[in-house]
Amino acid sequence: MPSVRSLSSFALSTFGLGQSVLAGTSSNRLSQLSTRASATCNNPQLSCHNTTVQTNLCCFNAPGGSLLQTQFWDTSPPTGPSNSWTVHGLWPDNCDGTYEANCDDTRAYTNISAILKAASPDTLSYMQTYWKDYQGNDETFWEHEWAKHGTCISTLDPDCYTNYQPTEEVPDFFERTVSLFKSLPTYDWLSAAGITPSSTATYTSAQIQSALSKNLGGHSVYLGCSSGALNELWVFYNVRGSVQTGTFEVTDSLTKSTCPATGIKYLPKGTSSTPTTTKTSTSSPTSTSVPGTPFSGKGYLNVVTSGTQKGCLISAGTWYTSGTCATFTATASGSTFSLSSSKGTCGIVSGKFTCGSGVTAAQFTASGKALVYQGSGFSADSTASGSTQVTVYTGTGHSVGVEIDWQAV
Repeated sequence: MPSVRSLSSFALSTFGLGQSVLAGTSSNRLSQLSTRASATCNNPQLSCHNTTVQTNLCCFNAPGGSLLQTQFWDTSPPTGPSNSWTVHGLWPDNCDGTYEANCDDTRAYTNISAILKAASPDTLSYMQTYWKDYQGNDETFWEHEWAKHGTCISTLDPDCYTNYQPTEEVPDFFERTVSLFKSLPTYDWLSAAGITPSSTATYTSAQIQSALSKNLGGHSVYLGCSSGALNELWVFYNVRGSVQTGTFEVTDSLTKSTCPATGIKYLPKGTSSTPTTTKTSTSSPTSTSVPGTPFSGKGYLNVVTSGTQKGCLISAGTWYTSGTCATFTATASGSTFSLSSSKGTCGIVSGKFTCGSGVTAAQFTASGKALVYQGSGFSADSTASGSTQVTVYTGTGHSVGVEIDWQAV
């Protein structure tokens, strides 16, 4: 896939909601971006709030102008110290809740540990404690976060470096992510407000938001829950300048939280039991999500191809780019979940993602927001466009690779 900086179209959105970005041809930009962003960012504008068209994408993050520092609270199996949340990643968002992904396959490095050991050993050491995969595959997790999200941050593009050396941008991504995480002591902030891990107590969404927002200039965060238990949060930033050297300014969440209003569990690490008493409610709403995933309750299944969201799945399970996205329901079943639409249960029929009344329900898992079936993603024979519906297959054996991402509604 091409780098985000080689796109030749305009990326335009309304001031106050997004950002106006002029992306000219690669040759035009190469002459402007021959030095590292940190050396040339004079009076940079704040991403998602620019008042004029921006052409230097080494000093202005676009189209992913909202940067999310995402964190996990994994309890079963537990990850990281018992008194700390752990790092999930640093994600660029298009200032409106949509995002690009896997923007440059040529930079999908598979040796993150080796790169950091040579260039930033202290960062690697910290990650080995605080940036953990719940299945124990830390290296694979780091590779995934870099390839899916890091390659879509415009100010980390190789063109932004003087005398660029391959992988030079990787330490910048991980160092910035770690530094942001260190500035967000979520466990301590919650504890100071009397919100501590418990097998019996529950809390309200308002209590949790208040405890966090008072330390974030009053801004809201995204709260993610699995089976009614708090397990993820995202802090949103706009950036004045580059990711490497710019100023990160907290802003409100662009994504609707998946936690219930009351009865939220905050379990100790190593615990997966259901609480029997509550602090603020005598009953606990039931969530239909799976621990460690955002698949909860009702949502859309958006399709991402070549790093760009394009359409979604409709009720029969086909990929469509015109009309209304179908609303799917995710229902937990142990460590997996099933999906259904208005047509019926969703499953895999002759390798095809299909939903209908006679379909046997498949058990899915997730990698971040992405849907996974038996350890693999999805593909199609062509790209959906106009009124043409396209069948989506499991695995990567078809010509168009697609990622199916969950969007809670």
